[in-house]
Amino acid sequence: MLIAVAINVGLQQKIRDKAVAFNGHMIISNFDSNLSQGAQTPISKAQSFYPTFDAVEGISHVQAVAHKFGIIRTETDFEGLYVKGVGPDYNWQYMTDFLIRGQLPTYTSTYSNAVLISEHLANRLGFDLGSTFQMYFLKSDTSQPPRIMKYNVVGIFNSGFEELDQTFLIGDINHIQRLNRWDNTQVGQFEVFVEDYNNLDNKGLEVYAQTPSQLNVETIKQRYPIIFEWISIFDKNTFGIIAMMILVGVINMITALLVLILERAQMIGILKALGTTNWSIQKIFIYTAAYLAICGLLIGNIIGLALLGIQFYFAPISLDPSVYYVSTAPVQISITTVVYLNVMTLIICLLVLIIPSYLISKISPVKVIKFD
Repeated sequence: MLIAVAINVGLQQKIRDKAVAFNGHMIISNFDSNLSQGAQTPISKAQSFYPTFDAVEGISHVQAVAHKFGIIRTETDFEGLYVKGVGPDYNWQYMTDFLIRGQLPTYTSTYSNAVLISEHLANRLGFDLGSTFQMYFLKSDTSQPPRIMKYNVVGIFNSGFEELDQTFLIGDINHIQRLNRWDNTQVGQFEVFVEDYNNLDNKGLEVYAQTPSQLNVETIKQRYPIIFEWISIFDKNTFGIIAMMILVGVINMITALLVLILERAQMIGILKALGTTNWSIQKIFIYTAAYLAICGLLIGNIIGLALLGIQFYFAPISLDPSVYYVSTAPVQISITTVVYLNVMTLIICLLVLIIPSYLISKISPVKVIKFD
């Protein structure tokens, strides 16, 4: 049960963090913006919710970003992808965990050619730290020659989220503003982060109510509904696994108690002959079964937590990132969860053991003593 819960929570957390790293918990954009077609309608930075969203509690950070589609061309290959332009207000918390080589770029009010690229794109295009490349950006008037930007790779990341690793590189928002002929007060969208993910749906409604009517608010769940519906199924699977394990444990405990009662039938008969009540005898066997259950819980906790520790530090169990968005099985569990699972299991076992203990009331002292 510990392993099932730890992997379930770990997978949900990791997949969720990967999606949030590229989009924030919520995205505020113009209704007519269509990133899939490479078109973003600019939004003024002069908003009541930027740089701090004081109107809604529980908002931890707001950052301004912009996207621009371009084509990287090398001597042997080419790749079309988006440059995600970010500025000094960008939250690098999630990308820090994904960085595998190099360093995170620093963007200020001046132009910077430093970019952060995924390991997938670096391997595909033959780039490494320090590599420079040209990226072509088409103009709205296709008869005009494309604009060319020269970039320098300062960091390589791997989020494990192949869908996004293949789509984005991170660069300076100043370049995107210049390419789109925006001024420095115009951006493509705002990304909003919340303090508590469990309140995301409610906070999404509150943020929507506090933004101008021409702006749309989309939560990360709404942007990637298939992914978040898929990971929500993990909870059902985990509850099913826990239910089956508790059922097996209960059956084993009932069997053990029945064997104890049958083996001690003569003792039960003698105690009854001496005037001991049925409930007093039942408690003896329930206490014995509880002792066995507690011993089992202690051994199970030691083995379960040891296996989780091995997976956490050494990650021997690997997964297909194209399916699970992670390369190794992540584990995450809290002391509260461990205590809850143990207490719940023990209480259920003890309650169920009361039923077979009533077999004691059916034992006749005359028959069991005579049989001996």
